[in-house]
Amino acid sequence: MKMYSPPDQDIVVVGASGDLAARKLLPALYNLEVEGLLPGTGLVIGYAESDWDDDAFRSHARESIAQFSRTGIADVPWQRFATRLRFINASAGWDVLRSRLEQRQRLVYLAVPPSAFATLVSALGAAGLAEGTSLVIEKPFGRDLATATQLNRDLHAVLAEERIFRIDHYLGKETVQNLLVFRFGNSVFERLWNRDAISQVEITVAESLGVEHRGAFYEETGAIRDIVQNHMFQLLSVAAMEPPISFDAEALRNEKVKVLRAAQPLDPKHTVRGQYAAGTIDGQKVAAYTDEPGVSRTSTTETYAAMRMFIDSWRWEGVPFLLRTGKRLCRRESVVVVSFNRAPLHLFHDTGIERLDSNRLVVRVQPDEGISLSFIAKQPGPALTTQPVEMDFSYGTSFKTSPPEAYERLLHDALLDDHTLFIREDEVERGWAIVDPVLTAPPPVVTYEAGSWGPVEAEAIAGPGHWHMAEEGT
Repeated sequence: MKMYSPPDQDIVVVGASGDLAARKLLPALYNLEVEGLLPGTGLVIGYAESDWDDDAFRSHARESIAQFSRTGIADVPWQRFATRLRFINASAGWDVLRSRLEQRQRLVYLAVPPSAFATLVSALGAAGLAEGTSLVIEKPFGRDLATATQLNRDLHAVLAEERIFRIDHYLGKETVQNLLVFRFGNSVFERLWNRDAISQVEITVAESLGVEHRGAFYEETGAIRDIVQNHMFQLLSVAAMEPPISFDAEALRNEKVKVLRAAQPLDPKHTVRGQYAAGTIDGQKVAAYTDEPGVSRTSTTETYAAMRMFIDSWRWEGVPFLLRTGKRLCRRESVVVVSFNRAPLHLFHDTGIERLDSNRLVVRVQPDEGISLSFIAKQPGPALTTQPVEMDFSYGTSFKTSPPEAYERLLHDALLDDHTLFIREDEVERGWAIVDPVLTAPPPVVTYEAGSWGPVEAEAIAGPGHWHMAEEGT
C-alpha cells in the first residue's frame, strides 16, 4: 500500500445504511484513518434512505467498526474519524448533498444494487456534481454483454472512463497481488510459467455458506454471473498474463485484457451447472437451495459452476484452465493450483515405482493466505520409495501480521486516482462475451449434496488431470 495520504477530498457513501457499508466500507475507512491514509481534509458523508441525523450515523458507524474492523476500535482514531462523519437522507436529494460538500473533489461510492447505478449517475450529473467526482461501483457490471455495454454507455454519458473505478475486491487481496511478484520477480518460476512446463491450471473459489438471506438476489444472478465472470476471470488474468512493461495502471490492465481476448468463449459442452441439495456441513444439517427463503421451489439457478477453457496464445496453447466455484461446498477455499509436467519414469523402472506425482504450486488466496510447492522426496529407509512433500510460505507466519483488508487497499487507491487494481470497460465487456454462450444456452442443472465438492458430473470437466484439493495432497 502506498504510504501517503491522498489529496484533500470528500467521500460519499451512497447506501451508507446497508450491509456492504457496515461490514466493509466503514471499517476500511476507519482503518485508513488509523494508518493516516485518509485525505488530510475531507468529510465522510453517508447518503441513504434512513431517518438518521449525523449523530445517529456516527453511532451506526461506531457499532459497525467495533464489530467488523480487523483492528478493533480505539478512542483516539475514532474521535478523529467521527469528526468527519455526516449524514444526508436520500429523500432530500443531491442538491442538499452538494450544499454540504466541503471539497472540490469527491469520491462517490455506490454501495447499492447494480440496477440503481444508471439512475443514480444520471441524477448525479443533473445535480451538477459530475465535475470533480470519481465514482466507485461494485460488481456485477451488467447481467450479460448487452447490459454491460449499455451500462458503460450510461456511465460515460456523465463521467469519463478515467473517473470510473469498477471494484472487484479480489484484486485487493494481498495474495493476488503477490502472484504478480511471485511470477515476475523469481526467475526460476518465470522461466517455467508456460506450456512447456505446465500441464494444467486450476482455479477454485469454494464457499461453505449458502445463499443465506440473499436468495431473491441469487435467483436473478447465479454462480456464473456472481463469481465466474468477475472474481475468477480476475484470478485467471493475473495467473496467465504476459509481463507488463511496468506496473503502470494501463500497462497492467492491457495485459489482463489480452488474456481475456485470447480466451476461447465457454463451451456449454465443457461446462457443468450444479445446485446444492440438503446435506451436512461441520456437523450441521443445512437446507437445499430450493428451500432457502426467496428461492423458487422449481429453480434452475446454478449455485455451482465448473468449466474447462483454453487460452489461444503462444504461452498457453493446449494447457487446460479448470475453473470451479460453488456454494455449500465442504469448506471455504480460494486457490490457484498450477500442475507441472511429470518427470520421465524411465530412471525408476527397476525400483518398483509405477508413477511419479507432478510438482504442484498452490497459491492460497483465502482463508490461509500463502503459497506452497509440492515436490517428490525419498522416504527414509533402505527401499527407494517416494512421496510428495511440501515447502510452505504463510503470510501470518512470515510477516507476523495479517494483510490489510482488500477494501482498505482499493479505497486508498481510488482516493489516489490509481486505476491499477480496478477493471476497465473493455475488460468487463470481454468477460461477458466469454460467458455469453453458457448464459444463452445453459447446460441443465444437476444437484450435489451440501458439504461435498460439487456434482460428480464435474469430474468429466477436469479430464485426466482431475481436480486437486490443496491440503489433501491429491
